Amino acid sequence: CKSLGIRLSGPRLGRPSRTEDKTLERVARQDASERNAVEGKFGEGKRKYGLGLIRARLQETSETVVALQFLILNLERKLRVLFLKFLHNTILYFDNRNLACI
Repeated sequence: CKSLGIRLSGPRLGRPSRTEDKTLERVARQDASERNAVEGKFGEGKRKYGLGLIRARLQETSETVVALQFLILNLERKLRVLFLKFLHNTILYFDNRNLACI
């Protein structure tokens, strides 16, 4: 694993040491939060975008379907952020305009 740059996280096997290293705990917590985010996106893809329903016969076809669904998932997120910024700026514009009329 180390030759490929893969770091194993989580509790070590065997008897726990008397002194817990705080940096190891912090790294394990950070790894767990990153894993949760990735697994959550896969779960969202299965629930909302039908990633669990792919029944393509060829490997290339199923890989293409998965790639397109993740592209759509990411585009939808970008559009949601863009729409919220637009909505926020519109509200600020009209609030400032109403204050100028008073």
